[in-house]
Amino acid sequence: MQALWHQIFSGIATGGIYASVALALVMIYQATHHVNFAQGEMATFSTYIALALIEAGFPYWLAFLATIIVSFAIGVIIERVLMRPMAEAPVLASVGVFIGLLLIFNSVTGWIFSYSVKAFPSPFPETSQFLGGWASPHEVGATLVTLVVLVLVYGFFRFTKLGLAMRAAAYNPVSSRLVGIRVGWMLALGWGLAAAIGAIAGMMVAPIVFLDPSMMSGILLYAFAGALLGGIDNPLGAVIGGFAVGVIENLAGAYVVGPELKLTLALVIIIAVLIFKPAGIFGRVIVSRV
Repeated sequence: MQALWHQIFSGIATGGIYASVALALVMIYQATHHVNFAQGEMATFSTYIALALIEAGFPYWLAFLATIIVSFAIGVIIERVLMRPMAEAPVLASVGVFIGLLLIFNSVTGWIFSYSVKAFPSPFPETSQFLGGWASPHEVGATLVTLVVLVLVYGFFRFTKLGLAMRAAAYNPVSSRLVGIRVGWMLALGWGLAAAIGAIAGMMVAPIVFLDPSMMSGILLYAFAGALLGGIDNPLGAVIGGFAVGVIENLAGAYVVGPELKLTLALVIIIAVLIFKPAGIFGRVIVSRV
């Protein structure tokens, strides 16, 4: 029974990481109606920046905050320089840009920081016995950090004028322009916020899986599965889906398919959702007359 609870708590911890990346994917999808395939590579690049700051002598949480700010700026620059000119481009052209970003970030990360696997420090104590051995301090701490981020993001979009303007620009850009909202900058801020959330996810997962330029490849697949499961157009649903995928992955990996085939579970979830409920559990089904 203790092993079962450990798998559940560990699944919730990793699910929090998936939820963060899924939320970032949904934010970009709501703004552009495209999936940012480079989200994981951008998060990895940000995590390397954090490691460089820590190795330069910065305290962990100061490096954490600085990395979030730098990642936000990178997201805004990408939207203004690359994605804004592609606003009226065909879907396949935008997909090509996302794939190009993935390859560029992966290559630049390896070129600057090397392709060797590195250990990333955890800000939480290394106590072996925590919560009865069901979860490690870092797993609990990463879950709490993720929940705090999710609450802040919810409050930002629900109770601030800037957050409401960003939501309006994503849902109805034409009407938003008519009431004076600068839609272009709202989309840029959305990209920046998504990049910052991805950076937090990268810094929380790096102590678990170790740091290398391809660290987030599998995590992005799990996050995409969580976003589809909860609803690719529903931020809260994507978060719930991310946590659910984390628990499913751990339990099925431990008791059903084994650790070698855990990644295939994400593919199974994606295919099943697309076949049986394309809108996701909490997504909206939009019907239009043709």
